[in-house]
Amino acid sequence: VDLLSEHTRQQTKLNSASQKLLVLKWIQTNVISRIPEDQFDTFALILGVLLITTFIKGIFIFTQDVMVGGVVELVTMAIRKECFRKVLDLDYQSISSEGTASLMSRFTFDMQQLSQGLTLMGGKIVREPLKALACIIFAFLVNWRLTLLSFVFAPLIAIVFYKIGKTLKHASQKMMESMSRIYKTLEESFESSKVIIAFNGARKHRNRFHHENKEFFKKALRILRIDSLTSPTTEMLGLMAIFIALIPGSYLVLRQKTEIWGIQLSSTPMDIATLSMMYALLAGISDPARKMSSVYSKLKKTAAALERIFQIIDRETLVKETDEPQRFPAEVQTVKFNKIDFTYAQRKESTRNNEPILDGVNLEINAGEVVLVVGENGSGKSTLVNLLPRFYDPDKGNIFINEVDIRDIRLKDLRNHIGVVSQETMLFDDSILENIRYGRPNASRLEIESVAKKSHVLQFAEQLPDGLHYNVGEKGHELSGGQRQRIALARAILRNPDILILDEATSAIDSQSEILIHKALREFAPGRTVFIITHSVGQSLLEFANRIVVMDSGKVVATGPHHVLVDSCPQYQSLLSAQVRQRSA
Repeated sequence: VDLLSEHTRQQTKLNSASQKLLVLKWIQTNVISRIPEDQFDTFALILGVLLITTFIKGIFIFTQDVMVGGVVELVTMAIRKECFRKVLDLDYQSISSEGTASLMSRFTFDMQQLSQGLTLMGGKIVREPLKALACIIFAFLVNWRLTLLSFVFAPLIAIVFYKIGKTLKHASQKMMESMSRIYKTLEESFESSKVIIAFNGARKHRNRFHHENKEFFKKALRILRIDSLTSPTTEMLGLMAIFIALIPGSYLVLRQKTEIWGIQLSSTPMDIATLSMMYALLAGISDPARKMSSVYSKLKKTAAALERIFQIIDRETLVKETDEPQRFPAEVQTVKFNKIDFTYAQRKESTRNNEPILDGVNLEINAGEVVLVVGENGSGKSTLVNLLPRFYDPDKGNIFINEVDIRDIRLKDLRNHIGVVSQETMLFDDSILENIRYGRPNASRLEIESVAKKSHVLQFAEQLPDGLHYNVGEKGHELSGGQRQRIALARAILRNPDILILDEATSAIDSQSEILIHKALREFAPGRTVFIITHSVGQSLLEFANRIVVMDSGKVVATGPHHVLVDSCPQYQSLLSAQVRQRSA
């Protein structure tokens, strides 16, 4: 039996040697014979082949980078577009609770992290696994037993990757949240530059920014450490996987055996060439795994960015439209608030306490009425009227227009029939003309000029260099507060709304602008339902207001004309007394 076994081994070696000779002969005939005998020609040939192969490689790399980069940018653009669309579809309360800085961070820093991660993964995520798969297949063909033995460390590698990935994703989320706080610090500092200069607050803001910047540095450094640990850990585990196959393989070659401790590890005795091939193939598996470890870390950072972005995309608006919404009534007859309760704390994002802002409010307004809603700060007057265009919905109760619940009216249609002028006037970095046109984009130039005249915008616009084409600057900073409010009123009037809301619209402007705005309102108000929210009751308002609604602590405590309330309503009397004291001071 031993003699037969020895004969088989010798025959195998002879066959292997014969095959190698045939390969060498083919190479000599078809390759070596074509090499020029002249040394310079040979050198030139080698350089030419090197140049051509490098050029071809460059073309493939360029094509790959352009294709991968193009796909990544398309994906990022689509996600950014969808995210922006979703933000604009959210209700006002959700947007304001999220905060400008947090949203900006997602659109910039998080998107950048996503784009970089996808780009880095693009080339390797397909190429490296294919290389590893090819090496695994060939390793199984050479010796499937030793190949399986090398996979003993696979569960350990998987556990290590899972732990590192989980830690890395969590750390990446913390880093992105830290960047959001940096954005918030920057936003507040830049928006409050006048206050900072006036109160010498630069030092405080520098310290705050330094703190947030340092926190970001710490979190970024932690990610760097975790990321840097991934590759050497993978390389060490890969080397151990190779050793666990090579040590018994070396034993089989040196001892010319096929089994160890009675375990069959090879069908035939292995030689040095086979063992070397086995090592090369296992190394070929380990190298892509090492490269993929760096991709894996980028994948986790990308996943963290994607999760933060999709928190916005997947977010449901609190103000929803019914499946079959109705059109806005052809003519407004009544506006009715029925048992309205509202608490900011009902919203998950709110940081306010559980104290109700509105508590069982009942109020009915007839068409064409001009109603003053008055009360102390925090009485709920602004919140009440902001429910009309559904900036947010009440927790309990209903709002009706002609007995139709506003929740049943198409949102776009509802808001098209309501004009809003708020205390904090928002103008866009565009011309006066375009800021007015925002109220109705399809309005003609003549219509815009007409409302500009009615709202006394032309009065100051004609004195500006470009007239109505004058650029108002960022948030309208090129104009005074009164001028901005007149443009805001013109924008609302151009909409030709059935319901007009003025929320403290004249509280922060000069008396001359206030007089002009009230004059414009008198001309525009007839035939429309007008809500004027104010904490200051002036004679000019009393002259054309039909009714006054007094609010206190989230409740409507009294309604009626001025001469009745001044005798019968303590809250109204207190409000007027405070107003007199303020003017006297």
